[in-house]
Amino acid sequence: MKKIVAFNGSPRPAGNTSHLLSKFIEGANENQIEIEVLHPQRLNLEYCTGCLRCNVLRRCSIRDDDWAEVSSKIVNADVLVFAAPVYFHHVPAPMKAMLDRFRSFINVQITETGLIHTPWHTWNKDFVLILSLGSSDAVDADPVIELFRYMTSILGENNRLHIITATRLAVVKQVIKTEEELRELYQKMRLSPQLAPVDFLRNQELLEACRELGAKIARRI
Repeated sequence: MKKIVAFNGSPRPAGNTSHLLSKFIEGANENQIEIEVLHPQRLNLEYCTGCLRCNVLRRCSIRDDDWAEVSSKIVNADVLVFAAPVYFHHVPAPMKAMLDRFRSFINVQITETGLIHTPWHTWNKDFVLILSLGSSDAVDADPVIELFRYMTSILGENNRLHIITATRLAVVKQVIKTEEELRELYQKMRLSPQLAPVDFLRNQELLEACRELGAKIARRI
């Protein structure tokens, strides 16, 4: 059976990220796909030390944590989903620490002009990036998106990256609030209450977009 491995990088169990990811999983489940959700903040993962020994070992040299098991799940998955809030223009620290360990999937050769990346495995995966951020401008998620575009490209030219960015979501469960709840919230946040009907419809569209993407990818694999 085809498999999706999803990483929920939010420290808030009922946060906007979790609701968006749940909708993606709901869509994928329509096609009876095996799905596993992991939480980086609950994993025992050491920090990458940049020792470069993975160039020789063809695996991470750190062995006393959960990475061996997690990395096996990553390699064997057909779809990798990374859902996270954007904190100070990037993903929360536990997810970033996990992403740094992706270095062990690649041989890196230093040249006079740059780096040559050669993955140890053949990668042909769908990568899904679901981001929620408090900012009203999606540009604040650009550093995360740039990292994933680079990461998916160096892991293999056949990888596909799908991105959903949800803006103006600063409060827990904001993405599922009613129009009236948004209006009351925006008054407290000193935002125009006139944004409430627009954002309510937009949030519904975001949730549906996550569900549709999950269903579409699950059907294709």
